[in-house]
Amino acid sequence: MKAVRSLWIVPSIAVAVAFVLLWKYAVDARMVSPVFLPSPERTWAALQHGFAAGALQLKFLHTLERMFYGWICASIFGIAIGALIGSSSTIRSYLQPSLELLRPLPASAVIPIAIAFFGLSDGMVLATICFGALWPMLLATIHGFSSVEPRLYELSEALGMKRTAVVFKIVLPSALPDILAGMRLGMTVSLILTVVGEMLASRDGLGQWILLAGRSFRSPDLFAGLVLLAALGLSSSLLLIGLERWLLRWRTVH
Repeated sequence: MKAVRSLWIVPSIAVAVAFVLLWKYAVDARMVSPVFLPSPERTWAALQHGFAAGALQLKFLHTLERMFYGWICASIFGIAIGALIGSSSTIRSYLQPSLELLRPLPASAVIPIAIAFFGLSDGMVLATICFGALWPMLLATIHGFSSVEPRLYELSEALGMKRTAVVFKIVLPSALPDILAGMRLGMTVSLILTVVGEMLASRDGLGQWILLAGRSFRSPDLFAGLVLLAALGLSSSLLLIGLERWLLRWRTVH
């Protein structure tokens, strides 16, 4: 199984290399003005210069910090509230209409409300991230807890298991795949909203870096920020995939 998974790395790298070569060809052929589309070499040079000067590294860390704190906050509230709602059909019947009303609401729509409460501050950015990233984890946790096989509850009653034992030994392991999937989606939403929040609130980070670079036509710096965001998204996704495989290793069939 591991050998098959490793084989998928080769075509993935090949696609990435092909994309970079296509990018270089488009620049060399002047399909787009170099003012708007820098070459990979210029982008790499901007990355090196930004890290050498220390400015880009600091902005990357600020973005990572906001994304992580917002995601952690959304995870705690989303999983806790989702477990409470998902484990009780009565609570679900009362809260389901409200959840369906709030679920389609885009996170960008609550930004003016967050600004009214917190101003153009880090608190506003974190509140927006928490609201947007909360829903994937909340709904996934509700689905995971509410879709536990009913016969498992009957078995736990026959064995005389306590409520806490049922939750940690039966319900939580059964709902864990849904919860982890919601956490991965929530991480992606957190990154997107972090960048949007930094742009709107003028907070120091990659979002502000990209916005200012675009306004001053510094396309290499702009693309350097995009490359860092892509690397951050990829690395965070890979970390969560690794965590998911480790936590769900009991499901592996030998």
